[in-house]
This record gives sequence, C-alpha cells and structure tokens, in this order.
Amino acid sequence: MELITQHLCAANQMGLHGNLFGGILLSWIDEAGFILAAKHCKSAQLVTLKLEELTFKKPLKEGNLALIYGQVEHIGNSSIRLYLEVRKKDVLNQTEEVVTFTWIVFVHVNPMTGKPQKITQNGNI
Repeated sequence: MELITQHLCAANQMGLHGNLFGGILLSWIDEAGFILAAKHCKSAQLVTLKLEELTFKKPLKEGNLALIYGQVEHIGNSSIRLYLEVRKKDVLNQTEEVVTFTWIVFVHVNPMTGKPQKITQNGNI
C-alpha cells in the first residue's frame, strides 16, 4: 500500500466527545481515493460510485495525524475499485494504528455526457 495523503486533526474539527467528525474523515477518504484513482487511470474524469461500509475502530483526536493509504484492487472497463486504510499516527512515538478501512469505487465518465467511459490502457479519454 502507498501513502496517499495525510491530514492534521485540528481543534475545530472535533465533535462533542473530542473525536474527529466522521463526515470530515469521509471527505478525506473520498479525496484520497480520487487522487489514487486519477493517478492509475491517468484521468481526472472520475466520479465516486460507491463507498463501502466503514467501522470506526479508533478515534482520531486533536493533534493526531490521519494517514490515508491505498491500493488498487481492480480496474474494470469503466471503473476502478480501491482499498483504503486510515491510520492515526502519534507524532511523539511514531506509532500508527488503524482507524478504519473501506473499499471505494470510481467510474470514469465522459465530461460532456457524464456517462461511463472506457478506461484505456494509457488512461486517455
């Protein structure tokens, strides 16, 4: 798996119990998935089709770094399926713990019609 992105968990992103809002983490996951999919498809003409179930195993607290790792699971005719894993990193002792993981699917679309379009060998539209 490769490191795609990392984010610092800030005070203004915490909920009532001092944990990172889940919606913020979901947006980071979607963004990281897009980055990885665009890299492998060599195209930015991608839309999120499906984000599979997430179970939050550990909380992210203020000051934690959220690292998002990923790998390509499958490239189909017009879609790409990725496995993404979020880890929290303690900057003091440099340890990482899995926070959550999921699979996400993006579809390569025609920018004019919005309809699925084949992912070619070299990623051209």
